[in-house]
Parts: sequence; C-alpha cells; structure tokens
Amino acid sequence: MHGTPLSDPEFASFQRLIREHAGISLAPSKKALVAGRLSKRLRHHGLSSFAEYYRLVGQREDERQMAVDLLTTNETYFFREPRHFDFLRERVLPRHPRERSLRIWSAACSSGEEPYSIAMLLAEQFSGRAWEILASDISTRMLARARQGVYALDGLRGLSTQALHTHCLRGTGTQEGYFAVDPALRQRVGFAQINLNGPLPEVGEFDVIFLRNVLIYFDPETKRQVVARLQSRLRPGGHLFIGHSESLNGLVSGLQMVMPAVYRAE
Repeated sequence: MHGTPLSDPEFASFQRLIREHAGISLAPSKKALVAGRLSKRLRHHGLSSFAEYYRLVGQREDERQMAVDLLTTNETYFFREPRHFDFLRERVLPRHPRERSLRIWSAACSSGEEPYSIAMLLAEQFSGRAWEILASDISTRMLARARQGVYALDGLRGLSTQALHTHCLRGTGTQEGYFAVDPALRQRVGFAQINLNGPLPEVGEFDVIFLRNVLIYFDPETKRQVVARLQSRLRPGGHLFIGHSESLNGLVSGLQMVMPAVYRAE
C-alpha cells in the first residue's frame, strides 16, 4: 500500500479540495507531494486507493481537516527575513502612541516561530509598554505545535545564542536536544484557527499584520480577496508585511509600499 499510485483524476479531486477549503492552488508539479503526504492516511484507515480516501474526507469533517493540515506547506524559522524585524524595531515601535496597546497579527503562524520571534523582539524593545500578539493558522496540527512552543535544537535557524539564553529553556533528560519558549513569553501570544480564505472572525484592528510567504500559493483573485480581508483589519497607518518573493502590485488600493514586502495602510 505504500506505493499506491495517485491517478490524475484523484489528484484533481484533492486540488479542488485544497482550493475550496484553503484557497491554495496546487500546481501539477505537486502531485508527488500530495501522494506522499496523504499515503500515511490511506495506511492508517486501511484503504487501497486515494479515491476511497477522498470519499472518506467527504464524509468526515475531522479527516477533511487532517487532509488540509497535511497539504498545507509549513516551512518557517525564527526571525525569518530579518529586515522585517529591523523595520519593526526601528520604524514601527518608536512611533507607536504610548496610550494605546500595540496589536500584531501573525496571520499564517505555522508552528509558531514567527509570533514567538515577534514576542522576543517586543519583550526586549518594548519593555514596560502594552502589546499583544494574535497568531493564527488554518492547520490545527501546526497550531498545536505552536502552542507548545517546543523546538528541536538540531537544525535550528535564525535564533541567536543570546535569544536562546534569554527567552528559552533548554531541555534536559527526556527533553535533551529540545528547547521551549519561556512560558512567560508564550502566554503573551494568543492562538486561533482562522481560515483566511473565508469571512474573518471578529478579531479587532491591528497595527501590524504579518502575511508572509502565503500569497504565493493563491491565484490572483484569491490573493486580492485575502489581502482585502486583512486590510480591513489594519488600522490607518498600520503596516502589512508579506514575503520577499511576493508582491501586491495591481492587486489592491489603499496600501502604499514603504520598502520591499512592507506596505502601509493609507
């Protein structure tokens, strides 16, 4: 069963599934990725074809969420794209009104490295000031990992020795080789499952929204809709961060680029 083939019609079914539920357009080149990620679910349920699994996904909401989780790309690491954090430290924090809490939304937080990186920066640079972070993702599996805030030291990227010492706890015994984000910092981040491809829940307005390395998976119309939804949650003068390989050119009005991949709400 490990080598169960994924036919073109079966692949098309899962393309429609992820498009409808997450807005993600899976290119034909992703066929092997889909087969590899979903084959474990076939084995788990003792199924002999992807068509059978697709029928199961249609019948069970929990399994549909599992499939969406598995097909959502989740590559991330601490302080990814450092110039964004420089901009936050040098341009956003010094200008924020003292009387108001700073609100930041990590809108596709994956396993948590991005919101915890933001929290570390605020703990150091915004000490004594009011701030809050909302971290959301479509994947319940990733959110569970993010809430735990536990990561392997092996292959760690982006986190300095100083930050590791200041904001994290090294594991011992059975947790040797892992570290955990300090509980005091972890409690400052609120997590929620939010699908950006549908109506947003009432989350209030934000001074900064991170939407990085997400738009590349959407077609132009879906990009426009997602950005418009998040723009409606951005305060006037607030900033939207996207990935360095992404652009909003021609997609929306009311957002002015202030540096590559950083936009300001008018």
